[in-house]
Amino acid sequence: MTRGRVLDGIGTLARLGLAAVWLASGLIKAFDPAQTYVAVRAYDVLPRGAVTVVAGVLPWFELALGVLLLLGIGTRAVAWLSAGLLVVFVAGVSQAWARGLTIDCGCFGGGGAVAPGQTQYVQEILRDAGFLLLAAWLIVRPRTLLAVENRLAGSLVTSGSGVERN
Repeated sequence: MTRGRVLDGIGTLARLGLAAVWLASGLIKAFDPAQTYVAVRAYDVLPRGAVTVVAGVLPWFELALGVLLLLGIGTRAVAWLSAGLLVVFVAGVSQAWARGLTIDCGCFGGGGAVAPGQTQYVQEILRDAGFLLLAAWLIVRPRTLLAVENRLAGSLVTSGSGVERN
């Protein structure tokens, strides 16, 4: 097995792992929009109107990221979007922790106020940092196995006069 093939395999695991994260998170939020609203509101950083928009859009954005990664379409671009969203999530959890809020992140359902001592900020930040590493891998090396974009790239052949369909 060649080094490139091994790296493609690692990338595939990163792509599918990150896809699973976004699909699970998005589905849970989409099926319980009221709880998603509570979770977003608990961070206490957005006005109510913005909370409504974020809580309404976030599940579908996460699902879109998950589907694109699952299929392997625009892997590098989707990895950048994933990294950006994960940085926002880490910043949100960090500011809640720094301000002394006692909330559950709502990352995979739930969310909102919790009893003091029931927060899991360190675990949430470390988990998101791990997901950020998956995104970083795909930004640096987006080539993966079983990706639709590979089939599309394989159907294009460059010639002296430009790009032609194979």
